[in-house]
Amino acid sequence: MPVPATAIPFMRRDARRGMFWLRRAYAMFRAAPLPWLLLLLVYYALVALAELGPWPSIGKLAASVLKPVFAVGFLAAAWSQERGGRPALSDLFRGFRSNLRALLPLGVVFFAGMTLAVGATALIDGGALIAWVSGAEEPSDELLQSGRLQLAMLFGTACALPTLLALWFAPALVVFHDAGVISALTTSLRASVANWRPTGIFGLAVLFYGGVLPALGGTLARALGATGGTIVALGLLLPYMLVFLATFHIADYVAYRDVFHPDEPAPPENVHAG
Repeated sequence: MPVPATAIPFMRRDARRGMFWLRRAYAMFRAAPLPWLLLLLVYYALVALAELGPWPSIGKLAASVLKPVFAVGFLAAAWSQERGGRPALSDLFRGFRSNLRALLPLGVVFFAGMTLAVGATALIDGGALIAWVSGAEEPSDELLQSGRLQLAMLFGTACALPTLLALWFAPALVVFHDAGVISALTTSLRASVANWRPTGIFGLAVLFYGGVLPALGGTLARALGATGGTIVALGLLLPYMLVFLATFHIADYVAYRDVFHPDEPAPPENVHAG
């Protein structure tokens, strides 16, 4: 049922919608794969340039702060496609012309929340995970066997979850509902928690398709040696991850539309390119 009329209304969906969000997003990708891949590659190229530039620490901060701004680009591309258009490279930069004053603070919240979540893992493993991620030190066999590193990962994920949920729908609420920063964050968090069943299914599916399957593919690539592993990595893993990442970005729009526009008829599973 929707939340009170004084707030931005949203609908509580059943658990099956979590998989629907991914299926629908994949259908939209299949309808226009090249435009979506172009948007994806340009976005990650910009992120890489920022993080690998002469001031990587500043670049990482900029990439985090601008993440909600670029999220609007993917939302705009999906919105356009659903109305008969095609995703365009110009869509990627639509966020810079859409309430930037509210989108940039969302990026600051994202950076602060992720920084605190990663820092909190030191309470579990004494900073080993942070050292590993930063490339400063490889974890010892004793640490890996103890399970503390894995526990630190789970603890960090749990600490990051409120930030991720508060930011999930926030860019769309800023752009499509003209919501302020606080309203967007609180509404996104409330809608995500209220839809914990489909959100949980969606999260597990993302973990499986974006984490477990690529890890299995990486294990296979290492087992095949240098030549076979390169073929598997470039011929299978890389294309698969590009398709998954594009689908994942589109799913943000699909989930938002399904939760915040329940009065609109559900789109068909098969999407034709415009």
